[in-house]
Amino acid sequence: MNPADEILDIVDEHDRVVARCPRGEAYARGLRHRCVFIQARDAAGRLFVHRRTATKLVFPSLYDMFVGGVVGAGESYDAAALREAEEELGVSGLPRPAHLFTFLYDDGAGKSWWSAVYEARCELPVRPQAEEVQWHAFLTEEEVGRRLTEWEWVPDGLAAYERLTAFRAGR
Repeated sequence: MNPADEILDIVDEHDRVVARCPRGEAYARGLRHRCVFIQARDAAGRLFVHRRTATKLVFPSLYDMFVGGVVGAGESYDAAALREAEEELGVSGLPRPAHLFTFLYDDGAGKSWWSAVYEARCELPVRPQAEEVQWHAFLTEEEVGRRLTEWEWVPDGLAAYERLTAFRAGR
């Protein structure tokens, strides 16, 4: 199926479903929907970081420190988190990601979605989808920190990362 044809729940400022429409239309019209962000770590605690392919509908060719994506119509955040993590990492049998918090991402320029942030441990060998991931590696927190100013990151992932850092610091 073409990703632009996937049906999404359209939600209001309180994360209540108000309509359904294809993903391509939701993006084109700037309709608020739902997404999941999963921070995946390997057995050594390093973060899975990847560069998105140039063919992605949103934020092509940018770096991301989360796997994830849109929540399908009628799908729960939890189900979407497990599905997206397994799809993007190219694994099956991943332990259910742990939900940490949810926030409303809004770039102020028409891109807005409810964003549920999760963490998952992936001790399986990863085989990321070639159509989703151009490059990947597991990096330490220090390596990610050094690259925050060197690489161009997806803005919603960067917002989630900043919130996650504050969440872990108890702020």
